[in-house]
Amino acid sequence: MSQHPSPSAPDTSSSPQASEAAALAAIDALVAPFNRSDAPGLVMGIARHGRLLYRRAVGMASLEMGVANTPTTRMRIASTSKHFTAMAVLLLAEDGLLDVDDAVQKHLPELPQLSANGPTLRHLLTHTSGWRGHDELWALAHGLTFTRPGPGLPAMARQSELNFAPGTHMVYSNGGYFLLAKIVERVSGQRFDDFLKTRLFGPLGMPDTASVATDLDVVPGLAGLYMPAPGGGWQRGLYPCELDGGGSLVSTVDDMLRWLAHLHGSQKTVGSAKSWALLSAPTTLLSGSTVSYGFGLARHPYRGVEIVHHAGAVLGAQSQMLSVPAHGLDIIVMVNGAAVSPSTLALKVVELLLGDALQPPEVRPLASAFPTLIGQNYHAPSTGSVIGFADVAGKLGMSWQASGAKPLHQGEGKLWLGLQDLPINDLVLDASDIDPQRAPDTLVLHEGGQPCRFERLPENVPDIAAVAAQLCGDYTSADLDATARMALVDGALLLTVQGRHGQHVCALTPISADVMTLTSTDPVLSQMGQSTLTVERKQGRVTGLRLHTLRTRNIHLARQESHA
Repeated sequence: MSQHPSPSAPDTSSSPQASEAAALAAIDALVAPFNRSDAPGLVMGIARHGRLLYRRAVGMASLEMGVANTPTTRMRIASTSKHFTAMAVLLLAEDGLLDVDDAVQKHLPELPQLSANGPTLRHLLTHTSGWRGHDELWALAHGLTFTRPGPGLPAMARQSELNFAPGTHMVYSNGGYFLLAKIVERVSGQRFDDFLKTRLFGPLGMPDTASVATDLDVVPGLAGLYMPAPGGGWQRGLYPCELDGGGSLVSTVDDMLRWLAHLHGSQKTVGSAKSWALLSAPTTLLSGSTVSYGFGLARHPYRGVEIVHHAGAVLGAQSQMLSVPAHGLDIIVMVNGAAVSPSTLALKVVELLLGDALQPPEVRPLASAFPTLIGQNYHAPSTGSVIGFADVAGKLGMSWQASGAKPLHQGEGKLWLGLQDLPINDLVLDASDIDPQRAPDTLVLHEGGQPCRFERLPENVPDIAAVAAQLCGDYTSADLDATARMALVDGALLLTVQGRHGQHVCALTPISADVMTLTSTDPVLSQMGQSTLTVERKQGRVTGLRLHTLRTRNIHLARQESHA
């Protein structure tokens, strides 16, 4: 079930070769637990200065047929696909067929003009457009009901407002890259997959890489996508909507290592060096602040070395592509359901291979140093966002939109979570604003580079029956093309959103009179984090609701008057 060049036995000398062999043996030990015949697995490849160091596959590609993963198994790389889409756009710019500062509507005229300042293609490339994503819009109204490609573009064209003004924030968006794939097709006159094969995969010698828009497509050599079933065992991962642009690529270890060698190499077979550099160049917002994300890749320090990377996840698959350019180190990890984080595994590989070249691990802030924050929740009236603080194994953790708290980083007077912690944007607090003796009434959080004022929510939570008496009733949302009903069912306050092709049910938990958390009743969606709901009132009467997820803001649900 595993195929790889076995690392040599560690030498007792201190030569670089012996050190490398010992590191590879340790990497092998990290991968070994997933070398099973009853579970999905992973494929990993490592190269150093273009020399293959490690290439191994473990676990099963098909649990049904008993077929093991091999180093040539194709796997979904999910959002690691994004910088390929960006490179396709940049090639068309080099051809003179578009400009990255074109308004999106120049190429997709069916989209409404929701801002005087774009959004432009550059905004889509850097996740600064503010456009809501088709995938989250679909899930909000339909849950995991599967759809064939088609509804994505109309859903985005239906939006009446943006998450934020273009260029002011960075909030990760699959929908932005979905629009870029549509633009590539319109401008080139080719299907997205055909353009990538002609202009990128063919010239770079990547025969096993392709764009596969839906999990219904049968692809030779592609590993099955698996998720733990609620009652034990496994179930198939099936992404409910189209993936083009944001997460549609399938690839192999060998193809991805070829791509990485070209990405960092001085000689370019396709595209200009300038275009390739733009993929990981930091983005400057209108405020002048910068974020570490470029055109599909993030670049930032890790323990004293600069890393360039992008992770990905769909239902049943995860990936991480990571490079340390100064040390010529390239890593690709692709997972088809094994219980392992490819991002964590890739960083462990960096630590094992670079060793003394790295600075000591960072010290995370202790929860005991911020006792007044633990258990507190804060709400931003301008965006609907909610943050909370918790003790995470003795470290100070922060949650975003009521999802699980992540241990914060600390340095230079700041507390923060980065893209490596939450797949949305950078969240940064000024530690000097926090009084260890008293929980502050307000906090200023820099979200994706933009300051936002958060107000502390009261610790006394209202009774759910009292909340239900005010909120129960019928609602409608033009942006979701859906209706909704709030009802108290067996003591649980449920919001049922009914789309044209399915429904999504969430349980509400009040954290104040006007702010609620929502948890999907779907066992898969519930693992992906929570959302928040804020109440709109006029003269004390509830007139509507605003729905906020990790990547979508201010979806309006208008209350329908009862005519009883």
